[in-house]
Amino acid sequence: MVVRILLGLFILFFGLNKFFHFMDTGADMSPEGGAYFAALASAKVMTLVAIVEIAAGLALIIDKFGALMALILMSISINAVLFHATLEPGSIAGALILLVLNIIVLFGYKDKYQGLLS
Repeated sequence: MVVRILLGLFILFFGLNKFFHFMDTGADMSPEGGAYFAALASAKVMTLVAIVEIAAGLALIIDKFGALMALILMSISINAVLFHATLEPGSIAGALILLVLNIIVLFGYKDKYQGLLS
């Protein structure tokens, strides 16, 4: 339960940051990383990611549809790690924390996935 709430708060914080910009996200980004991030932002992909993060964060905090949101968040987690591993390796720590929290929460919901895996 604690890890689920931590993941929910973590993802809610970063989802809200995409709208309210209370944390600097791109000042020291590499040119390649900045170009990639700018392309995602101009195509409104980051807006969609923010909405998904906010919905998933709230769902995990109140534990409503948490198993579904943990699965959906896995794609965001893996993409964050891949982005940082290839374009911004110096700032990969947050993405790795996100991935580890996501895996722990998925493991916590393993009983909910039995129908999918059988």
